[in-house]
Amino acid sequence: MISHPYASFIHKVSKPARYVGGEFNSIVKSWEQVATRAVLCFPDLYDIGMSHMGTKILYSIVNKIDDLMLERCFCPWIDMTAELEERNLPLLSLESHKPLSDFDVVGFSFQYEMTFTNVFTMLKLGGIPLQAKDRTLDDPLVIAGGPCASNPEPMSRFIDVFLIGDAEERLPELLHNYARLRGAGNSRLECLIAIAAKEGAYCPALYERQKCDRSGLNYVVKAISPLVPLKIQRVVIEDLNRFSYPDDSPVAAAEAIFDRMSVEIARGCTEGCRFCQAGIIYRPVRERDPDDIIRSILSAIDKGGYDEASMAALSTADYSCISPLIRTLMAKLRERRVSLGISSLRAYGLNDDILDDIASVRSSSLTFAPEAGTQRLRNVINKNISEEDILTNSHRIFSKGWNRMKLYFMIGLPTETAEDVEAIMKLSQKVLEIGKSYQKRIKITVSISSHVPKPHTPFQWVAMESTESLRRKHDILFQKIREENTKRRDLTLRRHDLRISLLEGIITRGDDRVGWLLKRAWENGARFDGWDDQLNWTAWENALDKWEQFYGLSRYDYLSTLPTDAHLPWDHISVGLKEGFLLREYKKALAGQISPPCSKPLGMQVHHTTLQDAESDERKLICYHCGIACDMSAMKTQRTSFLKKLGAKKTSEKREQSVRENALERVKKGLTPHNFKQGVPIKYRLRYTKLAAVSLQGHLDIVRIIPRIFRRAKISVFYSEGFNPKPVMSFGPALGLGVYSIAEYVDISLTQDLPVTEVLEKLNNSAPKGIIFTGVRRLRKGDRKLSKTIRALEYTISAPNSLQVLSKENTLKTGVIHLQKILEKRWLSNDPIVLYVLRKKRLRKIDLRDVVISVTVESNIMNKKITGIDDSILSLRVRQWFGGPSLKPVEVSKALTGSEEPPKTTIRVACLDFNNDSWADPIAADNPQPQDLAVNSLTL
Repeated sequence: MISHPYASFIHKVSKPARYVGGEFNSIVKSWEQVATRAVLCFPDLYDIGMSHMGTKILYSIVNKIDDLMLERCFCPWIDMTAELEERNLPLLSLESHKPLSDFDVVGFSFQYEMTFTNVFTMLKLGGIPLQAKDRTLDDPLVIAGGPCASNPEPMSRFIDVFLIGDAEERLPELLHNYARLRGAGNSRLECLIAIAAKEGAYCPALYERQKCDRSGLNYVVKAISPLVPLKIQRVVIEDLNRFSYPDDSPVAAAEAIFDRMSVEIARGCTEGCRFCQAGIIYRPVRERDPDDIIRSILSAIDKGGYDEASMAALSTADYSCISPLIRTLMAKLRERRVSLGISSLRAYGLNDDILDDIASVRSSSLTFAPEAGTQRLRNVINKNISEEDILTNSHRIFSKGWNRMKLYFMIGLPTETAEDVEAIMKLSQKVLEIGKSYQKRIKITVSISSHVPKPHTPFQWVAMESTESLRRKHDILFQKIREENTKRRDLTLRRHDLRISLLEGIITRGDDRVGWLLKRAWENGARFDGWDDQLNWTAWENALDKWEQFYGLSRYDYLSTLPTDAHLPWDHISVGLKEGFLLREYKKALAGQISPPCSKPLGMQVHHTTLQDAESDERKLICYHCGIACDMSAMKTQRTSFLKKLGAKKTSEKREQSVRENALERVKKGLTPHNFKQGVPIKYRLRYTKLAAVSLQGHLDIVRIIPRIFRRAKISVFYSEGFNPKPVMSFGPALGLGVYSIAEYVDISLTQDLPVTEVLEKLNNSAPKGIIFTGVRRLRKGDRKLSKTIRALEYTISAPNSLQVLSKENTLKTGVIHLQKILEKRWLSNDPIVLYVLRKKRLRKIDLRDVVISVTVESNIMNKKITGIDDSILSLRVRQWFGGPSLKPVEVSKALTGSEEPPKTTIRVACLDFNNDSWADPIAADNPQPQDLAVNSLTL
């Protein structure tokens, strides 16, 4: 970390671990031994991007190819951006800490239109020209993919190549091809033409555009080279099982939004909701083999140390063998005390078996998306659920012990009326009443978003409802919740910022001129526009006004109804649909007609869950005839083979008495749902280091990391009883960010009595770089807790530069003498040294002499070994009172030296116990038996 370009200031920003890499399972390749160096950029926070499945898939696939490199980079938060700009430092990749401009290819994942301004931030900080026309062969090739690439025009000025569709095969091919083209001496234009000639690649610079008289929007009319296709076809991976979901993805250093092992179980969706872009552009439905899903999850848990897993798809409940898959998987997860989360559920198909299985390890909230309050409007949007489905499953859920539920609705849908809006609260109130009939404490969260018409959907032509009209509907909902819920807080309403929805509507249906608007808004200060608390509306308002003046257009050109016979900005991108399919669905929506789910027998909501039922059903699977070539016979055969693999044979088979049934009985009796039969806890005390990038991880990060190390080491930790079991452990005093330590401590309970030498060896084999376990002790009855043992903390602090060496000889000895003289004046004078420090928003007065036990000046030995910095140091010992007054080492340094300049390094070298008039290490306190103690020397 000392050699990292950010080392001098990184501790000043929030969550510094976001920016330095070093995560467990990350891959660092030799910069010189690869043909193409690429970096995958996610234009949002590390906390969000580390949960993105597409990034994990591509990172694994590309890095398994010897001559290719794919590193990662995320958008820096506001504070980090300011620090980089002030110091004129570049944005670096996480793995090799190289500027983005040093890479051959820089790729962006476009998941959400409101992250586009973050792309400009990353390009600028990365040293890359913003506009494609300003780049040369000396600059990286800038590529992009993801769902927002299905209308690439708003970002067409800034991206060299868009990859349309699945990238598992196309990305490695492009990286190899680009290396070959550049190596052959081709110009930048020749490289682009050769890339665009391949399926699924769109190079905006190779096309001409003109304005459509009907829509008023620009569209692509022709390519500048006969080698380049006018229509870009989406690339589809027909068999996902050719690319197993990765089980070795980097484990997030800073806590991610979804901090768990998540596996994609299927791509595509059977339901055909008319507002949903993903349901169209990810067709056809493709399912991963259940054996591969189970293997990936279990292997990833073992390698990453996660205590929670999840299965994800556009509609998880529509995975053809979801019930037997959950049953089989949960039986294996219970053994590891790992909970299972299931996203994207529908209000059907949740039979008792599934709910029992999910609840048998950890009870958490479930989320459903009715989308609309009335059946009429659900028919318009083709949401194939009824109110009966919603209420029936509410009974099932709350009767199983759940006490929280989230409901998602949209307003501004085509043909929506005030009655439809009011029905949202009526339906939510019914769900709440059902919950109250089973439990006293129920929490229902109703989330409201605005419908934004998306390209490549049946609603791509409809007008987006005005902000004023949407605000009135918000008022209706809030008035209703006040009337029904005046005294209780068990039903809450959350709404999406209408201004963000307005901007999203302009961008998502935008043409190439919207790029001017995006750049101007960014220049005005727009950043992280999808975050309600970061939206700079003034910057956007100014940009919108200037944009309308510059082009002589109106923002409402992009928000109003588009003629169905008009040319659209995304017409040149083919997602595989037959011409006329979307228009046919649009007309059916306006007529209130539904289309049945595709790839299911007519009338079925869920797939058969047993082989007997599946094989006896001779009905054909429904086909939309949307233009996507689906082999329904092969699909049906695959599903029966999956059921065979999972052993789901006969409907008549009785369920065996299982852990999940026992868990439900415990809930009914008012007990916790868990009965792990862990036995008697065996307590151990561990001493470990916090070095390298781990020094930038906060205390809560360490609380997550330590149990993961034990999981990877296959050492079973003892868990608490409760609805949300946690590892039983307690830590020593928390360490400040950026402070190194060779003496951190944790007491942890295990379910087995293991030799201390075995524990020490296994933990070190499973720890990330920066954590070294240097001591393990088995605790016995009567041994004191850490809070009763640690009485002092010892630090070495490098003296500020201004106080180091002031003589002509420039020797370290001179610096020591100079510091000693300063200390003699301040410390040895015995005068009070009073500090005023802010603690918990309260100014506290502390006398340094009440806290500091001793302070000396020494030449640097330990600091030099750990940091490589050869400075004189303060050796400092301070009292440790749990709950009493405390001072940070930097505060003590300033008070003793009189310098406001912060030290370059601070190291905690010891935590000490005072017993029998002497200081001792907590590992050795209370005279442990030899068989209870194992230590190793710290190799630096």
